[in-house]
Amino acid sequence: MQNPSREADTSLPLPSRPLARKDREAEDGKILSKGSSLFSKEQVVRKDGHLARYEDIIRQNKLLFTLDLIKEKLCEAYKMTDEPSMAGAITEIMDMCMATGNKHLLWFRRLLDNHFEGIIAHATYDISAGKIEGVNGRIKTLRRQGYGYPDDDYFFLKLFDASRKGYVRNPVAERIPQNL
Repeated sequence: MQNPSREADTSLPLPSRPLARKDREAEDGKILSKGSSLFSKEQVVRKDGHLARYEDIIRQNKLLFTLDLIKEKLCEAYKMTDEPSMAGAITEIMDMCMATGNKHLLWFRRLLDNHFEGIIAHATYDISAGKIEGVNGRIKTLRRQGYGYPDDDYFFLKLFDASRKGYVRNPVAERIPQNL
């Protein structure tokens, strides 16, 4: 039978899980760096008390604890797939920000409030900006490679040309027959 403290505790908040794992490794005497007599280097063993230090910091700083909760709730909200539940989660986060009275969290609350419709639309339309970022990266690369173009029209012609070419990730593998 396993020791109950050894089981993966999913009831711990997200930042506490790695800390609990580090404490378990310290109990086992995990060696982080082997010592060497040749180089006069001592052996380094994992120290314990990570979780206790984290909880002590949280007790001392309530605002840090609130920020930790807001971060976790925001992560959970972005995993939701229906708008009403995500709207409820974001509203709860906004209420937590308002309750702190901290000027930075009040700013974050206004930010969430101003972009509320777009944020909860993420639940229905999980759209990535990856293609746009890829095109921006291609433009920046082309601009760096050019060392100055005679005029803007030529630069745009180069962009159109670069976007027309098909991208082959591994040209050597493309020549290997796939129907063997």
